[in-house]
Amino acid sequence: MLNKEKRKTMKTRYLLITCLLTLPGLVRAQGTVNALESDFATRASIAVDKKLARGLHLSAEYQLRTESGLSRINRHQASLGLNYKFNDYFKGGLEYTFIYHNGSSAWSPRHRAGVFLQGGFNAGDWRFTLRENFQWTHRTGDFNTYQNTPDLFTLKSRFKVQYKGFKSVTPYAYVELKNVFNDPSLKATWNSATSSYSDYSFLGYGDTYFSRYRGSLGLEWKINKHNSLEFYGLVDYLYNKDIDTNKSGTKLKSLTWDQTLRTTIGVGYTFKF
Repeated sequence: MLNKEKRKTMKTRYLLITCLLTLPGLVRAQGTVNALESDFATRASIAVDKKLARGLHLSAEYQLRTESGLSRINRHQASLGLNYKFNDYFKGGLEYTFIYHNGSSAWSPRHRAGVFLQGGFNAGDWRFTLRENFQWTHRTGDFNTYQNTPDLFTLKSRFKVQYKGFKSVTPYAYVELKNVFNDPSLKATWNSATSSYSDYSFLGYGDTYFSRYRGSLGLEWKINKHNSLEFYGLVDYLYNKDIDTNKSGTKLKSLTWDQTLRTTIGVGYTFKF
C-alpha cells in the first residue's frame, strides 16, 4: 500500500516537473511581451449637432490626433452619426467614420461603421450610463493580410459617471474596455537552438483579446444654447499583438506583444442647432 502511494506521489511530482519545464517553451511559442513604453498624445475636434425631431439627432465631426509627444500626426478623421433617445433610460445610434491614418510607412484610408446601445439612470444629480459600441473597421492599401485582418471587429464597453449639479459645467469620469474579436490566429513552434519559429501555419482570423484599457476624466462646458466645449484627459493601457511574417504566409519571423501607456489630452467644440 505504501509503495503504491509512493509511486503515485512520484508520478505526480514527475508530471509537475514536466509541466514546469515545458511551460516556458509554451509561453515563448505564444510570443514575447515587450517592455512597457510610454507616449503622450493630443486630440482636437469640431462638431455640429442637428436636432431632426424629438429625440432624433444628426451629428458630424472632424478630429485631429497626434502622438509620439506631439511630433507625429496620427490621423485625420471625419464622422457622421445618427442617434435616437428612446426614453430617459435608453439611447441608440449609428455612425460612419472615414479615417486617414498615418501608418509605419505611409498614409492610408480606413472606413469604420459602428452601432451603439446605451442604458442609463439618474440618482439625484448623478447620471450613470453603460454603453456598448460594436465597430467594424475596413483597412485599405497594401498590407500583409497574415499580419493584420482587412476587416477588424471590436466591442467597446464604457461605464460613465456624470455630475449634473452645476448650471453650465458637467464633470465626468469613465472606464472603457476594448475587445478585439478577429485578430490573426496562428500556430508555431519556437526553436531555442536556432532562435526561430518552425511549423508555422495561419489559422485564420479568430483570436480574441482585450487590446485597450482606458480611464478618463473630463468636463463639458455649455457656454450657451448653441455652443459648448469639452476638455478631457485619457490614460490608455494598450496591449497589441505584433506578427511579422513573409508576404506568402509561409514563415513566421517574430511574434510579440507590445505594451504602451498613453496619456492623451483633448479639447472639443460643438455647435448645436
